[in-house]
Amino acid sequence: MTVRLLAALDAFLSEPLRRAPAEELGRSRVLVGANAVLLFCCLVFLLYVPRMPFPVAMGAVGVVCMAGFLGSLLLLRRGVSSRLPGLLLCAMLTGGFLAAGLCMPDPHVGTHAICMLIPMLSVYLLGPRPGFLFAVVGAVGVGAVLPLWHGVQGGLWIRALCAALFMLGAWGLSWLILAARDQANQAMVRALRSLRENEGKLTSLLENTEDIVCSVDADGRLIAANPALGEMYRELIGTELAPGDFLFPERAPERLRVRWQQCAAQVMAGKRVRFEASPSKLKRPRVLDISLNPVFDVTGSRVVGMTVFGRDITDRKEAEARLGEMHRSLLDVSRQAGMAEMATGVLHNVGNALNSVNVSVNLLAERLHQSRLPGLKKATDLMASHGADLAAFLTADGRGRQLPSYLQALASQLTGEREELLEEVDTLQKSVEHIKSVVSMQQEHARFAGVVEPLELTALLDDALRLQAVSFERLGIQVKREYTEGTLVKVDRHKLLQIILNLLSNARQALVESGRADKQLTIRVERMVAERLRIAVQDNGVGIAPEDAPRLFTQGFTTKKDGHGFGLHISALAAAEMDAFLSCSSEGRGQGATFTIDLPISGEESRA
Repeated sequence: MTVRLLAALDAFLSEPLRRAPAEELGRSRVLVGANAVLLFCCLVFLLYVPRMPFPVAMGAVGVVCMAGFLGSLLLLRRGVSSRLPGLLLCAMLTGGFLAAGLCMPDPHVGTHAICMLIPMLSVYLLGPRPGFLFAVVGAVGVGAVLPLWHGVQGGLWIRALCAALFMLGAWGLSWLILAARDQANQAMVRALRSLRENEGKLTSLLENTEDIVCSVDADGRLIAANPALGEMYRELIGTELAPGDFLFPERAPERLRVRWQQCAAQVMAGKRVRFEASPSKLKRPRVLDISLNPVFDVTGSRVVGMTVFGRDITDRKEAEARLGEMHRSLLDVSRQAGMAEMATGVLHNVGNALNSVNVSVNLLAERLHQSRLPGLKKATDLMASHGADLAAFLTADGRGRQLPSYLQALASQLTGEREELLEEVDTLQKSVEHIKSVVSMQQEHARFAGVVEPLELTALLDDALRLQAVSFERLGIQVKREYTEGTLVKVDRHKLLQIILNLLSNARQALVESGRADKQLTIRVERMVAERLRIAVQDNGVGIAPEDAPRLFTQGFTTKKDGHGFGLHISALAAAEMDAFLSCSSEGRGQGATFTIDLPISGEESRA
């Protein structure tokens, strides 16, 4: 009904007015309707004119108004603006109303309801200022001219003045309505402009992105898609994709269609689906990260479609593969570095023990060269040469009489030499035993590399300290143990020993660089929560600057002149593999540092 009515009104408009903006078109349609209504009123008025007083004058007023309204319609049919037809209609309406009031003897005609059309139509068709002019003319005519012309008295004056005030009030209300409408239209225009700009930006973004983007309705038909999807669709399906087509029609590969139907069913149930795919029909092998998201209606209760996003993550996958390989290589290098660190400690301890062995061997050789055993040989040879008359030789010969005292002194000296040699042999034996224990300990740890096993933590710490014991003693470093025996953990022995040896080596270097006389190293074991322990390696060395702390475990970062920035990094990696955490705290330069290892009591190898 409304469409037919609007079409009928548009039939009276010129082509430019039909293509005019919505506001101008609406104003033209109101003009057509108002002219039609007023023409009908004029026709009824002319039919009633013969019964009125002064029929000639009244008929002339009716004919002039009808001609004006027809002229307004003619201007609408041929013109390009509604301004002049509206001005003509308002002038005919105002002039005709006042002229009819002057011609009619009835003083009540000035308060007729038709007078309210003057301010309302004039404000809408011409605007607030021209409309105010017509409203004032009409109000003056109704409230002053007509009462004076008819000579009304008393209450009729009050009615006339009230009618004039209502006309001005109608103009004010119409102006407020028009202003509110204009403001709403401006806001709508700004919103539409912003919407078009954002739509343009979004369209440009979607068209220029390499990611595939499309929207699909509830039946699986395409609504919109970007060029990236069109290109990939041609590679997969072999045809062009147009809005309204099924995304995966019957001619699509069976495997793709089944996978799409399964995912679409989940999305239509309100779930978000994400998966990785590597279609084999693409010209270039690619890995796609595809995300399907449901689109809900305004109530948020029903799924009306879905959006599909796909990103090419081939480069990322290749980078992840390379990174994994580098990580494995780094772990292998870290294990080799740990073995090298352990071997260095072994060689250092063995070297010190070999020094003791060398000293003992030299002393033994020197004592043997200085031994009085040749004197014993001479004495026995002298006694053997006088074996026939040995008694006479010992009593009558001067040399024989000195022989017993000589033998007694020689026995005392040989006894002393024996004791000294035994002491050196004992020292030599201890050094050899120390070498054997160090090598055996290294072999024991190497034998269990990569194996998670229960072990006594304090024994492992003692082994690590034993490897560094000679170096600590030579450098004057006091070692303080704050732990008790019997603490069992389940970890990789080799990895944990590698971390502790690295921390002890760093602590030794920090203490040496500090130049302190009271070099002190503290090893502490404490239970954090029910299933975790903390190993703390604390020194009073050079400390760590606050700006260096965040980068301490980064590969390549070092504060040492001859450092490589590798030890703490691989230690942190090894700790992470054991579900442990390596951290450091220091109050600043010269304040020492504390490195802590938080590890599970019953751990598993981390596969992350």
